[in-house]
Amino acid sequence: MPDKLKTLDIEIAIMQHYGVRQNIIVPNVYWSFLPYETDLVVLTGSSYATEIEIKITKSDLKKDREKKHNHDSNYFKYLYFAVPQKLAEFALTEIPEKAGLYEIIDNGALLKVRQIKPPKLNKHHKKWTHDERSKLAEIGCMRILGLKEKLSKGRSE
Repeated sequence: MPDKLKTLDIEIAIMQHYGVRQNIIVPNVYWSFLPYETDLVVLTGSSYATEIEIKITKSDLKKDREKKHNHDSNYFKYLYFAVPQKLAEFALTEIPEKAGLYEIIDNGALLKVRQIKPPKLNKHHKKWTHDERSKLAEIGCMRILGLKEKLSKGRSE
């Protein structure tokens, strides 16, 4: 499986790395108070969030630089990009200076998350309110039905 990582593989590796028992972790978050869609939101027990952008190709990385929002949101204390190991060196030239970088190492048996570059602290980050935490958890719960429906369809085909 080396060099064939998909976005889903990286999502799972990052979620395992952060721990779903310690954090609320939700993929593909976009709702009224966030100004753009995030690939993964990791919200800690102390109500501070990290944004993680997942890129699996060079063109993904290049296109991200064209986004007008530049990943500027005070909802996030930190910003990371996560890429397959083969893209790590290239990613260092493409990601915003404020962003940290994770490389995902695929040894064929399991995926390892390794920090290549630490992120810079967003000095203007905010603590999420109880209502915002609840909304994120609600979005995460809503994703469960869609995933179970996909699994169920896959079994019946």
